[in-house]
Amino acid sequence: MIGQMLLKDKEKSTYKEDVVREKPLRSVVKSISWRIIGTLDTILISWVITGKLALAFSIGSVELVTKMVLYFFHERVWNSIKWGK
Repeated sequence: MIGQMLLKDKEKSTYKEDVVREKPLRSVVKSISWRIIGTLDTILISWVITGKLALAFSIGSVELVTKMVLYFFHERVWNSIKWGK
């Protein structure tokens, strides 16, 4: 019974394979928005651990740049991999 339901659902499925690739600009915007969130988290954690807000912002600013660049290249590599698309 469950097998039949799954087969019927599969036959009715309107799922279309996503073959659209992201443009580099979209990856850049995603990188920036994610890094803002991540950097705020890093600043907060650094502030809690060190107790020094200036040091926390210094750590956060370095982390912002390095991880944004790494994320961009990570996204571009994954976008070129056909597995799971």
